[in-house]
Amino acid sequence: MTTQRDHGGGIDAAIRRYGGTRAGWLDLSTGINPVPYPLPQLPDDAWNALPDMGAFARLTHLARQFWNVPAKAAVLPANGASAIIAALPRVLEGGKVCIPTPTYNEHAAAFRTAGWTISETVHDAMVVVHPNNPDGKIWSTAKLSGRITIIDESFCDVIADQSLIHLAERPNTIILKSFGKFWGLAGLRLGFAIGDPALIARLSDLLGPWQVSGPALTIGAAALADPDWADATRARLAADSDRLDQLVTTKGAEVIGGTTLFRLYRVDDAPAWQDRLTQGHVWSRIFPYADDWLRLGLPAPDRWGQLKAAL
Repeated sequence: MTTQRDHGGGIDAAIRRYGGTRAGWLDLSTGINPVPYPLPQLPDDAWNALPDMGAFARLTHLARQFWNVPAKAAVLPANGASAIIAALPRVLEGGKVCIPTPTYNEHAAAFRTAGWTISETVHDAMVVVHPNNPDGKIWSTAKLSGRITIIDESFCDVIADQSLIHLAERPNTIILKSFGKFWGLAGLRLGFAIGDPALIARLSDLLGPWQVSGPALTIGAAALADPDWADATRARLAADSDRLDQLVTTKGAEVIGGTTLFRLYRVDDAPAWQDRLTQGHVWSRIFPYADDWLRLGLPAPDRWGQLKAAL
């Protein structure tokens, strides 16, 4: 039986406890872009044919271009970054991994499940989230250690100029990319592992064939071929995150981190803040290890009034 770990989301549970409908709730507990990439028209064979190698090759080519992937690095699309995170420890050789906390908790869970030991001192592998979730910490090459390096860049598309993608050509290095956050298409389940060809080959064998759906191949290719949308989105997210900070800090919160997709605030009593927000059917993220941390994502353009009223 899979253990349910602490994550954002969970609107169904909020509805059961506080009432309302899904349409009436404003979910700010995740860092998903509330203005997703516009879906292209899908051909019939995206649904009724097995994904072909040509579609995989096109998506991989566009991923290389969009992220400036080094020529020596391999690129593997998969069914979401979470699927890659769960599988990676099983293709790596070693027994101890360093995962600086606080951070996204699925990395530690995946390594423990695969029999690894979490260690802050001597370690074979190091996993970092860049920028980190939930505090937005930026990592540098000098801070990385261990024979194997995993860099989760699920939120890095908002700061593309600070990506560590150039490290993907190093041996025993894997960089992860997510389509759910920046493009706002979490339900598409599309992610990428980029790095050491030998590790990517093992990961590919483990995941098996057709690891990305036909619709995801088509939509992902369209989005990666649209840098103008990406540039405009970065600008909008920056403006909206500033707007969110101004709104929340006027209520007594202090900005202590985050990215332009989510903001981390220090408040006097995070559970009390969350409870107050639920009265206006706004769902937020709090953390079991810090009762003064509140994380908020961005509202959709037509939902700012709901957040302001709830605050």
